[in-house]
Amino acid sequence: MATTYVMRPSRLDDLDSLTQLAELSGPGFTSLPVDEPILRERLEKSDRAFHGRQRNLQYGKYLMMMEEVATGQVVGCSAVKAGTGIDQPFFNYRIITLAQASQAAGNLRFDMDALVLTNEYVGYTEVGTLFLKPDHRGGGAGRLAAQSRYLLMAAAPERFSDRVLAELRGVVDDQGRSPFWEGLGRHFFRMDFADADKLSATTDNQFIMDLMPRYPIYVDLIPTEAREVIGRCHADGVGAYKLLQWEGFEFDRTVDIFDGGPLVAAQRRHIRTIQESAVVTVEAGDTASDTDARPGLLSSNRLPDFRVTLGRFTRRGESGLVAPPDVLDALKLKPGSPARVWMRSK
Repeated sequence: MATTYVMRPSRLDDLDSLTQLAELSGPGFTSLPVDEPILRERLEKSDRAFHGRQRNLQYGKYLMMMEEVATGQVVGCSAVKAGTGIDQPFFNYRIITLAQASQAAGNLRFDMDALVLTNEYVGYTEVGTLFLKPDHRGGGAGRLAAQSRYLLMAAAPERFSDRVLAELRGVVDDQGRSPFWEGLGRHFFRMDFADADKLSATTDNQFIMDLMPRYPIYVDLIPTEAREVIGRCHADGVGAYKLLQWEGFEFDRTVDIFDGGPLVAAQRRHIRTIQESAVVTVEAGDTASDTDARPGLLSSNRLPDFRVTLGRFTRRGESGLVAPPDVLDALKLKPGSPARVWMRSK
């Protein structure tokens, strides 16, 4: 199996490629706004993070690009933010259940859900910004983009929180219309979804503190179209959601305040890729016809030049691993080097 893609740290000269990904990602993809100054700043912050030059580890924002090995073309990206809510608030709606009861009404009792504005995920590490060009989806590329983030955490655990979250894009149509926003947010912000989404990506979110409702909002009072998309993710994010569930992330009854998309969370030590990965010493060899070889991911397990790719690998004893030469080349590893491997179960 020839090495097709490699995940690598973003570089300052990736601006054109990142802009193209942002344009393709469509409405509601807040972490990839079509805004050159913001994207340039993301690349600068990522460069500082990978090289350990930020003033606090919790400020690290690591952006990785998926590169097609044969062409050098950037075809996707994914990211890890070391700490949420550190430099600006991270607002969400928590879904709470309120019990209603009345003996005077004949012992009537029922439960009602309500949305409460919260900022309770301060310090969580966040995984996100997972996007691939449409013609490069499938064949393990999505899994590579997703799992590389957890292998990054395993390579430098001191840089990340013990708790990890992911926020998925909610239901937004091709015209950028969000049913949740139209049914709820617009009443408080008096602006279009796209304008609020851009403000969220480009400001310190003070406008949310100024304009959001301070009191619980009963879900039953929200229009049906908006109510039905609470906790649902965008059609393009279903695959990413399934991968998160496979890793052990669970819906935390918390949703995005703009599009109602779900937030999921997990303990870092419980994330499947981290649990099942191991540090090995690599040697080069042909594994294509080896019946003991299994598909998996191999990372260089070092920063700043952190790299991950797909391949078929064979374990040798407790800590040895045979990997195809092209895999070692893609990772810039020499035989005898340490690396981290995750392999699929038989």
